[in-house]
Amino acid sequence: MLRLASSSAFALTFALTLSAADWPQFRGPDRTGISKETGLLKAWPKDGPAKLWQVKGLGLGFGTPAVASGMIFGMGTRDEKDGVWALKEADGSELWFTPIDEARKPNQNNGPSGTPTFDNGKLYTISSKGKLACLDAKTGTVAWQADFVKDFGGGIPGWGYCESPLIDGDKLVCTPGKKNAIVALNKNTGEVIWKSALPKDEGAQYSSVLAAEIGGQRQYVQFLKGGVVSVGASDGAFLWRYDHPANGTANCSMPLVAGGMVFAASAYGTGGGMALVEKKGDTFEAKEEYFDKAMQNHHGGMVLIDGYVYGTGSNALRCVELKTGKVMWEERKPGKGSVTFADGMLYCRNEGSGKVFLVEANPKEYVEKGVLTQPDRSKNSAWAYPVVASGKLYLRDQDVLLCYDVAAK
Repeated sequence: MLRLASSSAFALTFALTLSAADWPQFRGPDRTGISKETGLLKAWPKDGPAKLWQVKGLGLGFGTPAVASGMIFGMGTRDEKDGVWALKEADGSELWFTPIDEARKPNQNNGPSGTPTFDNGKLYTISSKGKLACLDAKTGTVAWQADFVKDFGGGIPGWGYCESPLIDGDKLVCTPGKKNAIVALNKNTGEVIWKSALPKDEGAQYSSVLAAEIGGQRQYVQFLKGGVVSVGASDGAFLWRYDHPANGTANCSMPLVAGGMVFAASAYGTGGGMALVEKKGDTFEAKEEYFDKAMQNHHGGMVLIDGYVYGTGSNALRCVELKTGKVMWEERKPGKGSVTFADGMLYCRNEGSGKVFLVEANPKEYVEKGVLTQPDRSKNSAWAYPVVASGKLYLRDQDVLLCYDVAAK
């Protein structure tokens, strides 16, 4: 089933380590959109932070980069191949590019939309057509591969697979969809550990798996076609589901989990809500506490800071109290887009203009502390999330990556 390379192909001869300043996977160290960095600028100059470098030729793609161990990793389509690239963090110069799959046609997303996951010297990534690959982070050599469709009976979503795989201990967790909606593999070999046992076949969408502790049990939470579902981390057994935030077109943003509170949202006229997940005997139950039709978070993600959800609805940045659903404020200036948090501040990227707004994570009021206007904007939507790592802000725009200095002097 799995096309494995020889054992020597993935035996690393070096050790790569992470620091607190790294951004090793989609949405950061804990997949929450929250950076662990401090010592960053709390206000920007009139023209925004200083640009350190800009590189082109990465290949088409909407995927957000990952930053780890002095390197930057991402995905792009070059010469009709979906591939993975690695750059030097210091200056953006390219280290290697490895094709892993044929590009999807028609290429509606202008390339792959996932983010490589860095773990202990290896990268794990998924192509638009569902080719899962493990690569040596230093050289780009492929260690092993699997195919979501051929190996697990998965179904390619309408806009292609956009998932960024989760590494949890020795497990790689990902979402082929349909019969084996969620699977766990041995991250070193690709061998199957378990396949989820959902009550019904469930199509994959455009979100990524999140690990969480709920009711004393480690779980994997994912936004599938029919709603948010959870399976046990040890065996993939179905635990609970919350369907109200799902729509019939595209569920994209990762849910937020805080204890037993689970917040999820989508666009296309749907909105977002919070369900309280409780364990009753040997089973779990998800009960909706409230629903906000205006919280139509499309694919820009949300962050949870000190009990408050920050994210864009249809055309405005919103702050919502997680526990009650109370809207604290709403501001249309940042518009629709993605949100990242670092050192007390929100980095809000407008998907149309590509502008980045620096905003206080303040539940009392909207406080703007700077605006960055991206040069050399492409004609495509700025869907790649802002990344903050090692005192730098990274912005991906198709085959271009820009790096800005956001460290306080």
